[in-house]
Amino acid sequence: MSNNHFASLLESVKPIAEQAGEKIMDIYGSSFDVDTKQDNSPLTEADLAAHHHIVNSLADIANYPILSEESAEISFSERSKWETYWLVDPLDGTKEFIKRNGDFTVNIALIHQHEPVLGVVYVPVTKQVYFAAEGNGAFKQLPEQAAKKISVKKNSSDNLVVAGSRSHITEELKTYLDKLPPHELISIGSSLKLCLVAEGLADLYPRIGLTSEWDTGAAQCVVEQAGGKVVDLEGNRLLYNTKESLLNPYFLVFGHNQYDWTKFV
Repeated sequence: MSNNHFASLLESVKPIAEQAGEKIMDIYGSSFDVDTKQDNSPLTEADLAAHHHIVNSLADIANYPILSEESAEISFSERSKWETYWLVDPLDGTKEFIKRNGDFTVNIALIHQHEPVLGVVYVPVTKQVYFAAEGNGAFKQLPEQAAKKISVKKNSSDNLVVAGSRSHITEELKTYLDKLPPHELISIGSSLKLCLVAEGLADLYPRIGLTSEWDTGAAQCVVEQAGGKVVDLEGNRLLYNTKESLLNPYFLVFGHNQYDWTKFV
């Protein structure tokens, strides 16, 4: 499967993410109910509206299986047979959506042989989109503007910038941050933290806390095609669909190796 194939799929996936974002915004401005899933995470009608639109639309452009946060009950015995599949978070940052602070995204990734080879991250409130395909670089596009290529910071400036979670600050993360050199912490929700690293606005995003594979797949592709890395705490690249659990290990996202970021763990 060629890089050109992945790049050509981008042209179809971007509008699907944008249309899902429109459905989310239709609900964002209304009074909506909040349900609770079995894992105690929140669920809204916006999650489901985006999910159904994305799943139906992806099925029309490529005959790959689809794993979405809102349809994640597929067994590993079945998933393990997949060489290529769509990995979707229809509304990443549901807590931020409920708080109406704008820090939520639509994430669509294509995973091939356990690696993210295509990623689209759409921000419904600002209508900006980050996208990438293996071998074709990473881009950011603002409304009514041409897409611009983005890249990670090549080295640290005097002011080290660290992206952190807005809603998930753990004691382990606080301990990690305390060990870092002096830095500015930017708190933001959803996969936007990875995108900040991808576009060179942050040096590092340490995730010393729980996430699932659909939270990271799309943005990991953007980071890697922008020249950055997404690794576990031992320095191994984050991979997908390799085990029964869909939870990620704790991980680090960074744009340069001026520091050995794993040494602060």
